[in-house]
Amino acid sequence: MIDNKKEFSLGLVMLGSFFVVLIIIFQPIFKGHNGLDFFDNLFNSISKGSAYYIPAQLEKSKKFDGKMVDLTVNFSVKSKDKEGKEIDKSAEFAAQAAKQLTAAGVQASATEKNLKLNGDLGKIFAAILRDSDFMYANKGEEVSKLYNGDDHKKVMKCWWETLKWTQRSLLKQEKFPEASMCDAISKKAVEPVYNFYGIKEEKIGNEVGLVVGCLVFYVVYTLWYGFAILFLFEGWGMKISH
Repeated sequence: MIDNKKEFSLGLVMLGSFFVVLIIIFQPIFKGHNGLDFFDNLFNSISKGSAYYIPAQLEKSKKFDGKMVDLTVNFSVKSKDKEGKEIDKSAEFAAQAAKQLTAAGVQASATEKNLKLNGDLGKIFAAILRDSDFMYANKGEEVSKLYNGDDHKKVMKCWWETLKWTQRSLLKQEKFPEASMCDAISKKAVEPVYNFYGIKEEKIGNEVGLVVGCLVFYVVYTLWYGFAILFLFEGWGMKISH
């Protein structure tokens, strides 16, 4: 039996209107997207706009110009096929790395899982950051052109693996600044541009009104649902007591 019809009716109306708005949110009326996709894309764009560290990394990498390294880099890359079976792609990545490094102007060759590298570390960093800049601007085709049409994401994945295993080789030689630079470029250039590829960059200052409005709506909408449930149960006569 309903204990308080007025309160119960208010809760019912609030809950019904909550679901009406929810249905509207899932309609493709936000520039061709539903509300969730629209705001997901918006916040991804804003995140990308605040993750452009390439110029700073390029400036830091200049101190390694002319710094010669002679390394044997051992790759250990595991992957899984469609059936979930683990496969070893170390040799494939070592060969791809040799190809990309040669294009960067250093001597590189691969023998199975091992990459033999001899050349200017500054040139390597410059090539990786150049490719990262193309990827940040969503110009993957420019990266592909540099490596005989290789897929741009494959190129960047290879750079990531190359930096990872080169860093370990440099640490073994106690070349700590060089190893640190490998890690910085990997985390602040290669990883962001790979993850944000295809997303349009947006500065939060250009969309501050929309962002604030979205956050306010989220809080109000959450409270709206909570109070609807509260009024329904209280109107129904259910109370919390000791």
